[in-house]
Amino acid sequence: MRHLRVVTHSPEKTRDLGRLLGSTARPGDLLLLSGPLGAGKTCLVQGVAFGLGVKEYARSPSFIIVSRYRGRLHLYHVDLYRLEDLREVIDLGLEEYLSGAGVCVVEWAEKAVALFPEEHMWIELAYGEAENERRIDLKARGRRYREALTALAGQCQALEA
Repeated sequence: MRHLRVVTHSPEKTRDLGRLLGSTARPGDLLLLSGPLGAGKTCLVQGVAFGLGVKEYARSPSFIIVSRYRGRLHLYHVDLYRLEDLREVIDLGLEEYLSGAGVCVVEWAEKAVALFPEEHMWIELAYGEAENERRIDLKARGRRYREALTALAGQCQALEA
């Protein structure tokens, strides 16, 4: 499976989708998030953290750019919102997080598309028709992520209820 759309109807359901992603994450996974302000990117990351067994509440790292959390795998939460230029992103030295043994989740990933490996999970969040509704499109790039998306698809029906 290359593409999956999930529609959630509350922040809790968006977090639950993240929890599913985190609970099945493998070392080296890269989740690239895009979408407008308030669409639920950080909410999704919180779920990924909980799925990885992180005890802390993940917060948006906008001012410090990268937050690290310990769970069954390390979670590297990167937020590129405040960066304006690709050179600023390059200067961060993200290679350590992108190719490490943990899970790397990047918010505002569209600001640095050229820097990311070809294989990843691209997740685009958008507002739905209702106030708390979110359309979440997951796009698998590479075999590893296609397999993950296929496994995830069977678990997502309860999220949309």
